[in-house]
Amino acid sequence: MNQEIILVETNITLEDLKTLAKERFGDMVKGVVDLEKNIMALGGDLHADEEAFLLERGSKQENLWGINLYVDMPLPDMLEFDSMINIRPRQNNRSRSVEDPKVREQILSLVTSLIKF
Repeated sequence: MNQEIILVETNITLEDLKTLAKERFGDMVKGVVDLEKNIMALGGDLHADEEAFLLERGSKQENLWGINLYVDMPLPDMLEFDSMINIRPRQNNRSRSVEDPKVREQILSLVTSLIKF
């Protein structure tokens, strides 16, 4: 079952996120953010699906980070920095997490601006 990936350029409501979560993993939605374009892709089976979706639309891989959004939790607890696409030794990120606190803060700021609570 391949779900359609949603591109979030302006905002998405928390209710829409919850609906997306129910269709996929129950309480969680996988997402990939583009910190250069300030957009987010949601709804893929894998972060790599959303990453490919954004790359096809002109995003640069070094600006993409995989996250999980737990829709029943408040921010910042809602946000989990855990994805295979985050393993990037050339950017000094050697784990599935986002190791740079500045990048984590950029991701949190972007997600906060895109979700309408």
